[in-house]
Amino acid sequence: MIYTVTFNPSLDYIVSADYFTLGKVNRTNKEIMFPGGKGINVSIVLGNLGLESTILGFCAGFTGNEIKRLVRNMGLNEELIDIDDGMSRINVKLKSNEETELNGMGPVIGSAQIDELGRKLDTLKEGDILVLAGSIPSSMPEDIYSKIMEKLQGRGIMIAVDATKDLLMNVMPYHPFVVKPNNYELGEIFGVELENKQQVAEYAKKLQEKGARNVIVSMAGDGAVMVTEDGQVFESEAPKGKVVNSVGAGDSMVAGFLYGYMKTGDYKQAFKYGISSGSASAFSENLATKEEVEKILETLNF
Repeated sequence: MIYTVTFNPSLDYIVSADYFTLGKVNRTNKEIMFPGGKGINVSIVLGNLGLESTILGFCAGFTGNEIKRLVRNMGLNEELIDIDDGMSRINVKLKSNEETELNGMGPVIGSAQIDELGRKLDTLKEGDILVLAGSIPSSMPEDIYSKIMEKLQGRGIMIAVDATKDLLMNVMPYHPFVVKPNNYELGEIFGVELENKQQVAEYAKKLQEKGARNVIVSMAGDGAVMVTEDGQVFESEAPKGKVVNSVGAGDSMVAGFLYGYMKTGDYKQAFKYGISSGSASAFSENLATKEEVEKILETLNF
C-alpha cells in the first residue's frame, strides 16, 4: 500500500478574471475548487493511474470536511485526523493579466494529533511506500520528517520525500528511496546556480552521497534528470505541449514515478512515467489522467 502524508491540506480555489485591478470590485469568469496539498495531489494522480493509496494528514472545520468529501468522491481512501479548533486553509489562485496566489495558514496541530499520526504510521508494513510531501505548518516541529523516518527505519518501508531545504536535508541520514527537488532547489542546497543537465546530474549525485537512494530533478521547460542507486543517469527534454496549469506537476511526477516503478520495477520506465505524469498535469486544468499520461509516454524515445 502507498500512504501519502499532507500536513497542511487545503481547498484550492482557482479563479480567472479578464482583468484584475487592485482596490476595485473584480468579477470572475471561471471558478474551480478542488482538494489541495502535495500528498493529496500524489494520491489523486495515483488513483487516476489505477493505483490505490491512503491519504494521511490533518484537517479542521468546514473546509476540512469539504476536503474529505471531495477526496472520497474521487474514490480515494482518506484517514485524515480531525482537529477541533480552526479550519483547514483555503488557497486562492487568481489567474488574470498576472497570476497571484494567496495561501492560508491552516490550523494549529497539537502534540496529541501528531501522536495519533504516529500511531497510524506504526501500522505500515514491509514493502509499503510512504510519501512525505510539502511544507509543514509553523505549529509543527521542524524535524517532523526526520523523526518519522527515524521511527520507521529498518522496517523495509520505501519513503519518497518531496520537500525543500532543511526538511529535505534532515532526512538524508535515513536514506529515502527517492527525493525530487527541482533544479533551483538543488542548487540552493549546495549554494550554486545549475545551468544545464550535466551540472544537475553532478549535484544530484552529491545528494546521493548525502544519503538519497534515487534523485529526480525536475527542470520545468528544460526537462528532467534522474540518477539511480545503481549508477544510471537518465535525462529527458520536456515533452511538447502548452502549459495550462503548473500546480501539481511536481507532485504528479512523484506519483508517476512510483506508479511506473511498482508496475515495472525498472527505473528508466519509472522515470518515463514520472515525466509523462508531470507534463500531463501541466498541460491540463486538472491533474493527469491515465489516458493523458500514456499519450505523452508514447512520445518519449530516450
